[in-house]
Amino acid sequence: QVQLVESGGGPVQAGGSLRLSCACAGLRDDIIGWFRRAPGQEREFVASISTNGRATYYSDSVKGRFTISRDDAENTVSLQMNSLKPDDTGVYYCAGDGHYLDHSVYIGNYDFWGQGTQVTVAS
Repeated sequence: QVQLVESGGGPVQAGGSLRLSCACAGLRDDIIGWFRRAPGQEREFVASISTNGRATYYSDSVKGRFTISRDDAENTVSLQMNSLKPDDTGVYYCAGDGHYLDHSVYIGNYDFWGQGTQVTVAS
């Protein structure tokens, strides 16, 4: 049974950092992505990582500030978020079992989703 559980969200001041984690029960060697939904906005792609962790992709809005990584021993995927901005506020979702790495930005590329964790960046 597949279950994705996000953790690590919370309130933070602009310029601060947070580290989100996604526990990926029931998934191994899968493409994992992070998405977010800002208030009143559609869900958007943030970052993804390949099955072996050697390839990563980022949206332009987070490139250089966020880092996605995976720990296969713990079966988790993390998103280190630095230099946070108020525009980064939203619910962050982990997405699992991605089909194609070059389709990482598409919601339909993933079969499983977590419930999300709230990130609130105060100015």
